[in-house]
Amino acid sequence: MRETRTRRVVGAALATGLLLAGAACTSADDDKSSDGKVRITVNCEPPKSAAIDRRSFEEDIAIFEKQNPDIDIVAKDAFPCMDPKTFDAKLAGGQMEDVFYVYFTDVANVIKRRQAADISKYVDEVQGYGDIQQSVLDVFTDGGKTYGLPRTNYSMGLIYNRALFSKAGLDPAKPPTSWEEVRAAAKKIAALGNGTVGYGEFSASNQGGWHFTAEMYSQGGSMVSEDGKKAAVNTPEGKAVLQTLKDMRWTDNSMGSKQLLQITDLQQMMGAGKLGMYLAAPDNLPEIVKKYKGSYTDLAIAPMPGSKGTLLGGDGYMFNRDATPEQIRAGVKWVEFQNLTPGTGANNWERAARNKAPVGLPQPNLWTGPTADADNKLKAQYANVPVENYQLFQETEVPGKLEPPQAQQIYSVMDGVMSAVLTNRNADIDDLLADASDKIDRLLANQR
Repeated sequence: MRETRTRRVVGAALATGLLLAGAACTSADDDKSSDGKVRITVNCEPPKSAAIDRRSFEEDIAIFEKQNPDIDIVAKDAFPCMDPKTFDAKLAGGQMEDVFYVYFTDVANVIKRRQAADISKYVDEVQGYGDIQQSVLDVFTDGGKTYGLPRTNYSMGLIYNRALFSKAGLDPAKPPTSWEEVRAAAKKIAALGNGTVGYGEFSASNQGGWHFTAEMYSQGGSMVSEDGKKAAVNTPEGKAVLQTLKDMRWTDNSMGSKQLLQITDLQQMMGAGKLGMYLAAPDNLPEIVKKYKGSYTDLAIAPMPGSKGTLLGGDGYMFNRDATPEQIRAGVKWVEFQNLTPGTGANNWERAARNKAPVGLPQPNLWTGPTADADNKLKAQYANVPVENYQLFQETEVPGKLEPPQAQQIYSVMDGVMSAVLTNRNADIDDLLADASDKIDRLLANQR
């Protein structure tokens, strides 16, 4: 779950901050404007309530159309960018925009149902396409064909409070690199007293199951078998996740007595200086600062403990299967300009700094090679946050995995497991995982 976007945990979209989506039909009859321009509809325009983002988006359309006088962009706004309640119906009913927003976890189903255009022959026209991280490109690739382009990506790490680390006698420049070290650090931070919690965890509203998944990946485990047909939670890795949490909660008393927490609870605790660590993506940092009066100076993010794996997610754009070749090419050009070019669109760091948005956070981190160097150079030039607090996270490569199939249903099952371990001292880990495994097996069987 991209942490400002809790759709992965509660079914609503957020994904970095842009909110949107409208409805529009595509047909061969409306692919040209009255003046002969190629006309494309695109969704995910920021709503009027997000005035600065809306103005920036409109500026980008004007700049793009000036650079491409043969293309006419018709933007559609609504909240959210992709509403899970209407997304499938819009696709099936032919009501989707020419260029439409999608979460990484929905891409495979769109491709499977043949509801997006194959854009393979256009991607070579995208400057820097070859520098996009392979794990991100793979999301939109099936059978050697490409069906979309990324907008953002995220991976999870360990957010921690540097001030509390210092008070507890820990070195804030050397965050924990294993779960054993997380446990030891949490114990020292909790010992500060005055309501201070060493390590915080989710266990409600599907968010507990989502975090269990991230922690399974950190242990080198998976949630389902490689073929996606069987549960893989009742394993040594699953038991290690729960045993660590149980030990911190009941043996060390480093997780606090209040449980059944959700993302906003931990963000608020972190902003108030009462929480030492929790798992999150970098987009949590501006939320903690903006909503809960946290300090960028005190906030840092480290790689996922153990570095065996982390939860990968993000969003991007796909293209209407009924769009004309001219519309697809125009749409690819627009996504390149708006999302895949350092210095333009969403990557216009000079404008972001001028608008007092945070510049210098480690994600979205889409590229490697020369394109990454160009983007990082611009970020460094206009940085207004302490980039050294994120350097270790930025520089450490951790294998990423997407969410499992039937993610929300699986998360609901694992919520019960997480809440049991964190609220019942006598919870039996083996029984909990065996029961969860049976439930997930039934979920996976029903999807076939």
